[in-house]
Amino acid sequence: MSEKAKVYFADFRCPSWRENLPQKLARLMMTAGFGDIDMEDKYVAIKMHFGEPGNMAYLRPNWAKVVADLVKDKGGKPFLTDCNTLYVGGRKNALDHMESAYVNGFTPYSTGCHIIIADGLKGNDEVAVPVTGGEYVKEAKIGRTVMDADVFVSLTHFKGHEQAGMGGTLKNIGMGCGSRAGKMELHNSGKPFVKQKKCVGCRACARICAHGAPQFGPDGKAVIDTDKCVGCARCLAICPKDAIQSLFDEAPAILNKKIAEYTKAVVDGRPCFHVSLVMDVSPNCDCHGENDVPIAPNVGMFASFDPVALDQACADAVTAQPAMPGSVLFDEGYDCDCGDLFHAAHPNTDWRTCLEHAEKLGLGTRAYELIKI
Repeated sequence: MSEKAKVYFADFRCPSWRENLPQKLARLMMTAGFGDIDMEDKYVAIKMHFGEPGNMAYLRPNWAKVVADLVKDKGGKPFLTDCNTLYVGGRKNALDHMESAYVNGFTPYSTGCHIIIADGLKGNDEVAVPVTGGEYVKEAKIGRTVMDADVFVSLTHFKGHEQAGMGGTLKNIGMGCGSRAGKMELHNSGKPFVKQKKCVGCRACARICAHGAPQFGPDGKAVIDTDKCVGCARCLAICPKDAIQSLFDEAPAILNKKIAEYTKAVVDGRPCFHVSLVMDVSPNCDCHGENDVPIAPNVGMFASFDPVALDQACADAVTAQPAMPGSVLFDEGYDCDCGDLFHAAHPNTDWRTCLEHAEKLGLGTRAYELIKI
């Protein structure tokens, strides 16, 4: 039987003036061993989600400042990072992405460090990283800046997810660190397609494509020759009318296994540490431009060197909570008594698939010892 991983936990109680929540998170992290990582003169990536504009459930900049300050105390050079999105929204390119982060409060003055969008201006600055033992992904397409960092830290808002079932540490890393082409590989079993009503025949896609995949009919509108397309997603980034889109058609189980394999690509071979905050447990991802009523009460903060154990501990903590009255779980057709709040919110998903595959890949273990501080 494998040794249990240590997961450290602190609740959100601060009954005395002696300690506030940021200080409590810092104490949790240091107790969990964060201070044992050699960060002197090292570049330290802090991977988090800046929140889609309009969403109010994302982690506030105050939490990021705790992590950045601890890194600086250890002599490291921290920066906040995320990759651009595949879908149309406020974080599709680096300029919009950083503007969205600023609007949501993430500035060097509020966090104590800078933001670097990991896959560059148009989402195509990536590194092909081998996935040892990968069944679905042999080389993950990871944002270059993530791979350039000497130390990797994930700061996760633990929540539900409409496709993966659960948006935890593995989702934050595996999906979040993929470049635009990487995200397409994760989500899509096919190739991009053109929405004909939106296409204006500007041929920007043809100019950016190195393989001649965009073809044009008598009306001048583009179609994608999938035999020539290699799935780089550059056409999605360049289209001025957002006419080129990707099918989100990958089965949830395969998506979750790919997320685990992308996570392995990111964390292998360097010091890593993971923090997950179980609060504002929205049913959907922070990529939404809105957020619904949480499906469970706030629980606390968790930290571990093992991302698999961390996700399992957070999931167990949420599953042990009562369903939040007034949430989607009480809408007609939902089963809030099924014993798994994430599955109740998204019945076609199974978040366990990701953790099981991650354990198989050697990312960590689902067996853990919960240490409360």
